[in-house]
Amino acid sequence: MPESSLLKNRDGRNYLVPFILLTSLFFLWGFAHGLLDVLNKHFQQLLHVTRAESGLVQFSVYGGYFLAALPAGYFMNRFGYKKGILVGLLLYATGAFLFYPAALSQSFGPFLAALLIIAFGLAFLETAANPYVSVLGPSGSAERRLNLSQSFNGLGWIFGPLTGGLIIFGLQSAGENPFTSISWPYLGIGVVVLLVALFFYRTPFPVITEEQQAGAGDHRYRDLLKHPHFILAVAAQFFYVAAQTGINSFFINYTTETISGVTNEQAAIILSFGGMGLFWAGRLSGSFLMRSFAPHRLLSCYAALCMGMMLIVIAGMGWISVSALFITYFFMSVMFPTIFVLGIKGLGPLTKKASSFLVMAIVGGALCPMLMGYIADHSAMNRGFFVPLVCFAFVLYYGIEGHKTIKN
Repeated sequence: MPESSLLKNRDGRNYLVPFILLTSLFFLWGFAHGLLDVLNKHFQQLLHVTRAESGLVQFSVYGGYFLAALPAGYFMNRFGYKKGILVGLLLYATGAFLFYPAALSQSFGPFLAALLIIAFGLAFLETAANPYVSVLGPSGSAERRLNLSQSFNGLGWIFGPLTGGLIIFGLQSAGENPFTSISWPYLGIGVVVLLVALFFYRTPFPVITEEQQAGAGDHRYRDLLKHPHFILAVAAQFFYVAAQTGINSFFINYTTETISGVTNEQAAIILSFGGMGLFWAGRLSGSFLMRSFAPHRLLSCYAALCMGMMLIVIAGMGWISVSALFITYFFMSVMFPTIFVLGIKGLGPLTKKASSFLVMAIVGGALCPMLMGYIADHSAMNRGFFVPLVCFAFVLYYGIEGHKTIKN
């Protein structure tokens, strides 16, 4: 992959160092999301909540995205990407440190509040980093560049459930207070995030503003309605994140209930190396495959394959279905960055505003786990996976037809 095709603009400026630093952010929020999937199962046992109620973990996080996305976009429009990233990192660290007093309270509410603050920080980071990476080089390689950065998000998804599973479940098995065992991974990541924030503060970044284009000041949020491919991208992102979050949330439940003898710790390891390992491999390989295949075609193909995997999961065929469940992670891998870049394509000075709505679409992840949990509580866990099946069907439609832009 020639560096010039990804990170050099026509004026010859090279954005390798900013690209590396921004890519580190993708790992950090992947790690945060990976930890959630362990918390979901842990709270079911610790606080004796139902599977539907445990979905409040995801509801807090993805609801936080919804609440913070537009303020984050406004902040970025006024103060730029770098300051938005710094605010996001500080909010992330604050929420992580709040896990310690939440553990002392031994109640569900303070944990949800800490997760909500983390989500505010992640909303700032995603609103800034996704479009920033997409413009750090030629527009023709934006999808490949963002998929390459997002591959490190997948790496964070590997270490999140692995760390959470080994530390939280491991410490609990060793006799540690089950509440305080939850706080240790978050205290550690809080320290790391503060160090990253300090590094960003002391490092110069190029100022890239879409508003410098002619007539940028005349554009308003309602102008986005003139771009159907963007509106459908918001819907596709909503359904994709809903599917991914639902699968993540109940992976451990599905595995332990489908395969007798599999413990929570073992299921967390399967999720880390099986599911999230394939997710990372899919993101990394996706940036290379897009050199030969149009991004929307790869998106369509992978969405269709995800639908096939969900049918096998619903069938409940033991290890075959569990294998199909973690193979789904490979095909889900390219969806978020590809939908994101297809959605903002051709928007010019509207890019930052559009990014806010695409991040708001992550609220889909707040609703799907609760719906899947409700179905599982009143029927069976495997039937809950009809929800992501429907979600992937809409992503398939977007890849085939919905991504097309209107030519003036």
